[in-house]
Amino acid sequence: EVQLVESGGGLVQAGGSLRLSCVGSGFTFDDYVIGWFRQAPGKEREGVSCISSGEGSTTSSDSMKGRFTISSDNAENTVYLQMNSLTPEDTAVYYCAVERPRSIVVAGTGDCKLAEYDYWGQGTQVTVSS
Repeated sequence: EVQLVESGGGLVQAGGSLRLSCVGSGFTFDDYVIGWFRQAPGKEREGVSCISSGEGSTTSSDSMKGRFTISSDNAENTVYLQMNSLTPEDTAVYYCAVERPRSIVVAGTGDCKLAEYDYWGQGTQVTVSS
């Protein structure tokens, strides 16, 4: 059974940092796309960042570039999201999701934003106070 478990959320002051973890199980960690998403109250879910086992990483939003960094530790079946210079606008529930194995589209284009995710974690709350 494929499972994703997020952790690392919490309450932080503006300007602070958090590192979120997404631990995957039930699938091999050598052919995947894992994405981070977030959803704030009353807003639609938005993509944050994604990483592919073959092609590397990308960040979805201009407001996150330079502040959020995605990385992976395949030996630990874990993908991380390092978030720096947090603002109250970053307050949301953060989710990770996986496409496994990588689809032909992702493998062919190298663009992990084209992934169609199969499984989602339960989410971790991030709250940034002003």
